[in-house]
Amino acid sequence: MSQEGIVISVSGKGGVGKSTVTALLLKVMVDAGKSSILAVDADPDSNLADILGVKAHKTVAMVASKLKQDIAAGRFPPDFSKRDYFETKIFEILCEEAGFDLLVMGRGEGEGCYCAVNDLLTSILDTLSKNYSVTIMDMEAGLEHLSRRTDRDVDVMIVVVDRSRLGYLTAKRIKELAREVHIDFKRILAVGNNVEPEFEETVRKRVVEAGLEFAGFIPSDPNIASYDLEGKSLLELSGDSPAVKAAKEIAEKLGLI
Repeated sequence: MSQEGIVISVSGKGGVGKSTVTALLLKVMVDAGKSSILAVDADPDSNLADILGVKAHKTVAMVASKLKQDIAAGRFPPDFSKRDYFETKIFEILCEEAGFDLLVMGRGEGEGCYCAVNDLLTSILDTLSKNYSVTIMDMEAGLEHLSRRTDRDVDVMIVVVDRSRLGYLTAKRIKELAREVHIDFKRILAVGNNVEPEFEETVRKRVVEAGLEFAGFIPSDPNIASYDLEGKSLLELSGDSPAVKAAKEIAEKLGLI
């Protein structure tokens, strides 16, 4: 698989550590000097931005809400397409950080605000991702993003699992649903997070039985808990941290570094 323009989506059930795994993979890519990286915080709760220590003052949801208000009030320029407007604003709200750019989806205000722009956003992300060598997206929990086809042009789907039965079943269902809605990932694989050593073999076996490639385990790391309590960015973790070492091995396996 070519490293140019690769799009990675990180998914799984709620609470398995999708944002942490995304942040760790981003960190090891930045530390390795990987250029032109776009991180997308596609979870409405914006956990990735918090974990990375990035203050996003504007989100995609805010832009979408303003667009809807302008259209309703008749303030939208007749010679300016909605896509052109939206795409321009998306570029304006990108957070430019050291080693990567971050786009934050945010939570919509009002019923349907967040979901109403998904088709438009997906199209714009298709265009935006072409400007980066790697785009890594921290998705919302569950399966809804798949049913909305938000992942239709993803190259690699990473499903984060823990040792719970629900984590494994969610991974299996993600693979099945992707097939049902005709999303053709080049690779779909699982990463185990916070799995105790005595359960690793069982988790690995379940993942393989479900037809997913297994990429490795991110071990429990007290440094991550400490950074969370202190409000420090995971990008500041030492390269000797167990979770960082494991993330580096997974990134190497994916050809990201």
